[in-house]
Amino acid sequence: MIYCQFMIYIAIGVLSAIIDIGTMQLLLTAEVVYPAAVSLGFVAGLVFNYLAHQRITFKVRHSLTGVWRFAALVLLNYALTLACVELSLETLDSVLAGKLLSLPLVAINGFVLG
Repeated sequence: MIYCQFMIYIAIGVLSAIIDIGTMQLLLTAEVVYPAAVSLGFVAGLVFNYLAHQRITFKVRHSLTGVWRFAALVLLNYALTLACVELSLETLDSVLAGKLLSLPLVAINGFVLG
């Protein structure tokens, strides 16, 4: 059962990443400054991620406690994402490379803590 749940978690994570990165790249192409593009992409992927995991992966009802717990996890993962992007900008001059680097770290952290 946990294997099946993890595979669903990964599939939803991949779709979330596509939404996140697609939004970020679209905004970067439109010359939106990278911190805003990274943030807005993160939020777009996050909304999809939360709703899909709530309804499909973990099959839990919406609760205020669940939202606060998810928010704490999101803040941690957001900080991790920004750190990876900053590191990538300094070393590779690439926002996308940092974003891609953060994805597996955020996914593992999210499943374990979620």
